[in-house]
Amino acid sequence: MAEPVHVTRSLLRDWQLPQPGSSKQARGTVLMVGGSASVPGAMVLAGEASLRAGGGKLQVATTDSVACQLAVLIPEALVSRTPEVPSGDIAPGAGDEIVALAEAAGAVLLGPGVTRPDAAVALLAAVVPRLSHQAVVIDALGSAYVTADHECLRHLDSPAVLTVNPGELAHTLGRDPDEVHEDPLGATLELAATTRAVVLCGGSGKHVATPDGRAWLVTEGCPGLGVSGSGDVQAGIVTGLLARGAEPAQAAVWGAWLHGRSGEVLADSVGPVGFLSRELPAVVPRLLSELSR
Repeated sequence: MAEPVHVTRSLLRDWQLPQPGSSKQARGTVLMVGGSASVPGAMVLAGEASLRAGGGKLQVATTDSVACQLAVLIPEALVSRTPEVPSGDIAPGAGDEIVALAEAAGAVLLGPGVTRPDAAVALLAAVVPRLSHQAVVIDALGSAYVTADHECLRHLDSPAVLTVNPGELAHTLGRDPDEVHEDPLGATLELAATTRAVVLCGGSGKHVATPDGRAWLVTEGCPGLGVSGSGDVQAGIVTGLLARGAEPAQAAVWGAWLHGRSGEVLADSVGPVGFLSRELPAVVPRLLSELSR
């Protein structure tokens, strides 16, 4: 197994993101699907992160009980109310509405804030098979859908991006978490090859792998990133980059680096731990500016 490419500022400067364009239409539309009655804030974190990364328009599909609050908390977004199941998650019957919203979206994020694996599987099964041209990101418990069927993403026009932590990666592969801890790169490459998706696995070092066996290692980061909502921010950054035109591997590598480096910036200004996930997105535009030619 070849060593992964270490992601540096120089590498990113030589792998420039598409120019963002001068209008919100040019920077693409993001659709985010998730949240729940008990974890509504995941959509706030991911939504702001997608816009800070350069996405132009934001749509959010979330549960009826929290949609009004989210519309106020994310005034930039169009927020759609969907029916919910007893757990407070989005009901799979919302699939038709979500697919209709996705028609105009360039990038779709599925999974943040969903609280039950069975709810995630039912919801994504009602949506993902009907997507094709959109760039798709599956985050957190959304990975339960992939666990149930490793071939479920192969019909998409371009590879989906899976953003998972080591525990979710282990569960998706049906492996012991200790095995993934011992060889995170090997596990990331295995899942990418099996699902034909780009996989971004977080942790003390972030690994990104593609279905054809390319791999990158991001070492930016700090202990303070191990906090509630941090993964939602990372998934939102990746989705915003996809919306503005980045290809899947590029969005995953840049997103992992921007997330890790944002944590380092806050560690310097706030403290090594104790900064909040909601503070991360505001750091992203400056980092993007520093890396642009």
